[in-house]
Amino acid sequence: MAELLLLMGLILPQTIAGIFAKSQGRSFWFWFFISFLIPIISLVVLLFLDDKSEGTTGFKLADHVKRDQEEV
Repeated sequence: MAELLLLMGLILPQTIAGIFAKSQGRSFWFWFFISFLIPIISLVVLLFLDDKSEGTTGFKLADHVKRDQEEV
């Protein structure tokens, strides 16, 4: 029983980092594993990164593609 509590205590910061990253539109598993290497620093870095989940796709469409989509 004590081993299970210890394991949960060790995995909790990584899980928090992964959930926080996922809520910002980032990869859960990437930040989960990064948090194993640098647990506190990874959370601080996540706090300062821009939120990607605001409906942006990560790239901008060219003007001619935007016009084609508006015509359809």
